[in-house]
Amino acid sequence: AMQLVESGGGSVQAGGSLRLSCKVSGFTYSVSWMGWFRQAPGKEREGIAVINSRSDTTYYADSVKGRFTISRDNTSITLYLQMSNLKPEDTAMYYCAATVVLALPTKSVLDPNQYESWGQGTQVTISS
Repeated sequence: AMQLVESGGGSVQAGGSLRLSCKVSGFTYSVSWMGWFRQAPGKEREGIAVINSRSDTTYYADSVKGRFTISRDNTSITLYLQMSNLKPEDTAMYYCAATVVLALPTKSVLDPNQYESWGQGTQVTISS
């Protein structure tokens, strides 16, 4: 089993920046994709940034492209999300997740239903 623990959330004003971290432990050898997802009140959980554990290929949701950057540290097995130029609509609970599914179609890499291991989430609140 894998354990994922997020940190780094908080409250900032619009235009500000935050960096989220996700420490991954446990049986991580088979992880193929890791990513960040978010869920705002009353909305469905959405994928915003994912990275392939072997190729470092990344995909972003259009809503965060150019503002958010996903990265990982293989030594500490930590996933990061650097968020810049934050907007009030970025307010949500942010989760990191991982999957061991190897043959994940490109069209599905941002689909939360494809990920089986999840962290507990960290709240991000952006004020205008």
